Amino acid sequence: MNILVTGGCGYTGSILVPQLLKLGHKITVIDIMWFGNFLKKNKNLKIIKRDIRKLYNFSYSKFNTIIHLANIANDPSVELNPVLSWEVNVLAGQQMIDRAHKEGVKHFIFASSGSVYGVKKEKNVTEDLNLDPISTYNKTKMVAENIFLNYKNKMQIHCIRPATVCGLSPRLRLDVSVNLLTFQAIKKNIINVHGGSQIRPNIYIIDLINIYKHFLDKPYLNSGCYNAGFENLSILEIAKKIKKKTKCNIIVTKNSNDLRSYRQCSNKLLRTGFQPKFGVDFAINELIKKFRLKSFKESEINYTVKWMKKIKLN
Repeated sequence: MNILVTGGCGYTGSILVPQLLKLGHKITVIDIMWFGNFLKKNKNLKIIKRDIRKLYNFSYSKFNTIIHLANIANDPSVELNPVLSWEVNVLAGQQMIDRAHKEGVKHFIFASSGSVYGVKKEKNVTEDLNLDPISTYNKTKMVAENIFLNYKNKMQIHCIRPATVCGLSPRLRLDVSVNLLTFQAIKKNIINVHGGSQIRPNIYIIDLINIYKHFLDKPYLNSGCYNAGFENLSILEIAKKIKKKTKCNIIVTKNSNDLRSYRQCSNKLLRTGFQPKFGVDFAINELIKKFRLKSFKESEINYTVKWMKKIKLN
């Protein structure tokens, strides 16, 4: 199968692409490489360094499926330049799917976000609930979903709404909750929790990769949105899990500038036959082992906002 992966050099793509290559697929990656390229050369891999806003002469005609990962990720990063984020997260995607449809692409998989739900009190947040995005990032994902789903009668559209992702990757992020708190515990022996009562769903990165592979194997599944989160935990609960494994201290402050709090119910995905294999505890153990290695070196590239400020994007 010929597959186009946008953002294939990122946190998720750096693991997804090698796994797809192992399955025998031919992969083309488009990535602007703000955070570098961790993919190894492969005869079935073509890497194009390009801004997805400027794919003027790019042809989609040879691809069976597009996996659209490229975006300005998370709320603080988007707030650095909201206009840029609307251009990348929404307008570029609109141009891409319109041309892809016209050139015969039959399957489009979009990496949306569970954060489109905003603040929800329901114990089972399912895909049929109203979306209440509370940040520009959340809104860009919601609008992009709506654009892509307009094509569901013309091609298969699967919008995946991942929970907060955790675990190791060649392009490791230390600005997502489990990774960040585990790193604090190892580096400083202290975890700083702001608020702590906010509920967040979580997903281990390999489970997320397996979801994309699941939809590649089953392109006939009904078009629509699918939650992808399996452990609904408060930030404080995550911190206590890490404390149990590291004996670190936890400092809780009442105020938090991130009010998002919601659970995810992923029964719709589970009914398609998918089953997660890992979890938060597995991720924490993996991260602890990595962070305790003397060879591990923290870098600004591990923090999306810090790095984006440094390279002054436009």
